[in-house]
Amino acid sequence: MNANLIQEQIDNNRRSVAFDSYDLSVRQLFDMINEGLIDIAPEYQRHFVWDEERQSQLIESLMLGIPVPNLFMATNKDSSWEVIDGLQRLTTVVNFLGDDAIIKKNNPNCSKLKLTGLEKLSGINNLTFEQLPKSVQLMFMTRPVRVTVLNDRSDFEVRYDLFERLNTGGVTLHPQEIRNCIYLGKFKDFIEECSNNEHFLNVVKMTSNAERTGSREELVLKFFAYFEDRNEFTHSVKGFLNDYMAKKTNSFPNEEAFRALFLRTFEILNNLLPEGIVRGNRKNITPLILFEAITISVADLITSNEEAIISAARLQTVLNDPILGRLTTGATNSRIKLNQRIDFVKDYLRQ
Repeated sequence: MNANLIQEQIDNNRRSVAFDSYDLSVRQLFDMINEGLIDIAPEYQRHFVWDEERQSQLIESLMLGIPVPNLFMATNKDSSWEVIDGLQRLTTVVNFLGDDAIIKKNNPNCSKLKLTGLEKLSGINNLTFEQLPKSVQLMFMTRPVRVTVLNDRSDFEVRYDLFERLNTGGVTLHPQEIRNCIYLGKFKDFIEECSNNEHFLNVVKMTSNAERTGSREELVLKFFAYFEDRNEFTHSVKGFLNDYMAKKTNSFPNEEAFRALFLRTFEILNNLLPEGIVRGNRKNITPLILFEAITISVADLITSNEEAIISAARLQTVLNDPILGRLTTGATNSRIKLNQRIDFVKDYLRQ
């Protein structure tokens, strides 16, 4: 055991996390949400899962002064806050205090909360906030809630790590859903735009659940990351994609060139592979590793002015080639395997 190394790692990582703590009233939190000063991460609002009874229990806990878990936020560049952990609790507050317009603005799938299922405060069951005695309304609105805010000195890696560790909203977020909440800006919007491209949607086959959890956006991100930075890939796909998205969030000067390459790549694939990037009898699912091999190969050939050699016949047969099958199954998360399968497809198309 290397005690010095352990202490050094603790010190280095503690210095990278900078946060402030506040005690804010329920009313202050509600007003900040209503004024747009707190963003309840619209990228994963659809994951609000608490029913009326669970929401009512939170309201009861606040009224009784029972401690509730801290809310965790991150500071954006404009000094507004974004929720890292607390989606369910803050949405519940909005559903209880807000009118229909505010509730729908915050989350179109939510509605006005009428308290239900309470045992300790059974006298307020079936009541909305407006139906409570004024003294109870005032008492509730002035209840304090502890808020821990990761400030803008903390880097993207720390934010991602904390989001992944702290999010307890009742669902497990896909890595791309977390990226969509953290790496905000022009590149994130560009990724979303590409993920809705008609040719891309025709070429890539995935389950409805995968589409809901950000897998389409992650495939677009992989396309650009492997196209541009594949030689920096080591083993961790998640870490590699996080690093790439952070880099592009800070600087994205080649947007138009990337857009043109993406559109041309998937236009070609849509024209030449009418059934999409699929293998054998599995016509409804695009294997992720096969997606990488095919799309990056085509993009490379476009970039090297070899687009003319890409044919429907060669593309359709390479999908089920046994050598490519071996390169796209098993232990595939290495730079060597990544380059091998991309190079194999390019050489196959050149024949």
